Amino acid sequence: MSATWPVAAADPAAASPDRAAAAAAPAASRWRGLGIGLLVPAAVGLLWWLTAERGWIAPQVLPHPQDVWGALQEAVASGALWDNLLISAWRALGGFAVGAGLGLLLGVAMGLSPTTKDYLYPSFKAFAQVPVIGWLPLLMLLVGIDEALKIILVAKAAAVPVALNTLKGIEGVPRRWVEVAQVFGYSRAQLLRHVVFPAALGPIWTGLCYGLTHAWLALVVVELLASSEGLGFMIVYGRQLFQLDVVMAGVVVVGVVGYALDRALAAIETRLGRWRREAF
Repeated sequence: MSATWPVAAADPAAASPDRAAAAAAPAASRWRGLGIGLLVPAAVGLLWWLTAERGWIAPQVLPHPQDVWGALQEAVASGALWDNLLISAWRALGGFAVGAGLGLLLGVAMGLSPTTKDYLYPSFKAFAQVPVIGWLPLLMLLVGIDEALKIILVAKAAAVPVALNTLKGIEGVPRRWVEVAQVFGYSRAQLLRHVVFPAALGPIWTGLCYGLTHAWLALVVVELLASSEGLGFMIVYGRQLFQLDVVMAGVVVVGVVGYALDRALAAIETRLGRWRREAF
């Protein structure tokens, strides 16, 4: 008797309406969420435009959106925006790389060694409680106001969440997983590679995301107070000249860059989650 093979449908979506609907649901949800998320910015923008247009607030206090847009276009055309943005990006990424590396090492050391945690954790928590701006006067005396100051403070801002989340991730590895690996004769290196670090990847990634966000925020604060270049300096420069349209343009750019970083990290996290589901 010859076997009868099912004929594949030309359109997978037509062959499985439920599967097509399930695949389309996340996209529709994303667009709906984007639309809802734009309501508040649109309302704020409309209120800003009406306030400036009707003269409810003096333009010396709140510039017109059209003036801010003009200042932004002028900064782009002159190249000043790109120069300051690149300088700020280099500082943020450099400080984040240093801070993330130190935070990972410290978090792994405290997570794998209770003795190391007993020695370092209290001091580290006290160190973490002092905000970035609190270290600024001391570091200005020690290293001046050059690039070293920015890198150190940005690294501090990034290292704290990375270290704490790495420690949390390693301590949260289920004990039974470690026991099963020991039953199979895993060496310490194999245990770390195949059990501990994969299980702690979620919290570690969360720490890296927080670290990058904190690094960007810390950099802007430092540039506002001690810098002659960068987006923070661009904002201060506009304030010193009473050009509030330049100030608002700088604020908008800082917000847009921060939001873009957040969305990029969210996209990478989604891909990592998909990879982990496929791998395990």
